[in-house]
Amino acid sequence: MSYTIEVVSVGIELLMVVAENPGLGVTELAKRSGITKARTFRLLNTLEETGLIRREGPLATYSLGYRALLVGAAAKEQVQLSKLADALLPAVGEACGESVLLRVREAHETICIAWWDAPNMVRVESQLARRRPLHVGASGKLLLAYAPPSVQEEVLQAERESFTSNTITGADQLKQSIQKVREQGYSISYAEKAVDTVSVATPIFDATGSVVASLATTAPASRVSQEKLPLLVAALQQGARQFSQQLGYVAS
Repeated sequence: MSYTIEVVSVGIELLMVVAENPGLGVTELAKRSGITKARTFRLLNTLEETGLIRREGPLATYSLGYRALLVGAAAKEQVQLSKLADALLPAVGEACGESVLLRVREAHETICIAWWDAPNMVRVESQLARRRPLHVGASGKLLLAYAPPSVQEEVLQAERESFTSNTITGADQLKQSIQKVREQGYSISYAEKAVDTVSVATPIFDATGSVVASLATTAPASRVSQEKLPLLVAALQQGARQFSQQLGYVAS
């Protein structure tokens, strides 16, 4: 059984033809893609409306649009982060003595793009490739705190799901929480997503000074004492500085 959607596949193939051959019109794009001219025209209109391509000039030629550039930049950044994670996460994890991970923001969610598993007897389940709402957990609050104001406002106005009794769902409390994150430069979560867990997250900056990911650790609450918390924060901040430097960030 196939779970692919034919029209989406055809649209993506046409988008790739535009990417590889900018400046062509409908007729030539139809020839190169093997799609009928009428269908090519409809697909191009759809792609143009989404901002993935743009139509230019009196001859109506097509090239990539600004949203395609955003997709490409995000993909390049995430691939680069994943490669860096292979090299840097083990040392950060060993310094923390706990599992460590990278999360990035996608709209109103975070997704784990890298995970290093600590060799402890009691482990926290891997979060690799798992998504969660932006208001939940240390990484979520951190990435929300450094998100554009428009994203913050959308999250604050939306209904927020509760996962445990510690999940922050009130708008005022969440607003205060992300303000505190910005002030101290890191985020801590006490059982906001799963009971009996503690997580700490620090920001990773790119060359433009934007926060592109969180470097975080998560562990059973029984292993994270108040004395250990500052050590985790320091280890993560040191690791985040290494990631940021590799991405071209220069601290002011």
